[in-house]
Amino acid sequence: MPPEKACGLSSHRRLGHTCEVTTSTTLSIAVAPDVTVSAIAVTPASSDAAAACYVLTHGAGAGMTHPFMQAAAEGLAQRRVATLRYQFPYMEQGRKRTDAPALAHATVRAAVACAASRFGGLRMFAGGKSFGGRMTSQAQALAPLPGVEGLVFLGFPLHPSGAPDAAAARAAHLQEIDVPMLFAHGPRDKLAEPAPFDATVGALGPLATVLEIDGADHSFHVLKRGTGRTDEQALDELLDGVAVWMQAWNIG
Repeated sequence: MPPEKACGLSSHRRLGHTCEVTTSTTLSIAVAPDVTVSAIAVTPASSDAAAACYVLTHGAGAGMTHPFMQAAAEGLAQRRVATLRYQFPYMEQGRKRTDAPALAHATVRAAVACAASRFGGLRMFAGGKSFGGRMTSQAQALAPLPGVEGLVFLGFPLHPSGAPDAAAARAAHLQEIDVPMLFAHGPRDKLAEPAPFDATVGALGPLATVLEIDGADHSFHVLKRGTGRTDEQALDELLDGVAVWMQAWNIG
């Protein structure tokens, strides 16, 4: 079966707007008989240029078309990382309340299967922004995601804002994961304060790598005053680090 059939390729296909460096394809993914979600695959314009694939999803409050998600996908494609980003059902249906964990986990698994059918032969990583990364890690902890060699978290929501004591409970499932994990993190992240964050990644030992974006918050915004940097520069640093970390595993 062609990959397009396995994932539900729509009739829409376009070149990315960044000087035709990337190609974007809109997909639909069947999660359950009555649940389908949208997805977008972004690849380098040259079909053989990708070195890895990243299956990622959005945070709790904004979907896969949020400017950060789009910029991340296009930026990674320019760095030889194909992406498949997707919606959770609640976001697809325009609801504010996040899905029950079981449905979120099923959506993660369906997206990973879709990516595997489209990008077979590439090293595959999964994760996402905030809530999306946490649902991916929970799914991986319950049962390994087939073919996924590592997880990448773009701001892991370790605890609610102002409640660092909740971190231990939220982080407990990470101990069940046996693949490498990259935590992209800003020191101003109010959902992962320094003390609980350092304790969490420290307890994971060599499986955890921290990519710290100096001056960034949970959304990877930086204060130009004091850092001398822009959000665009912080995003470049983030994507450079993610791409290097993913491609480094080709050595092993």
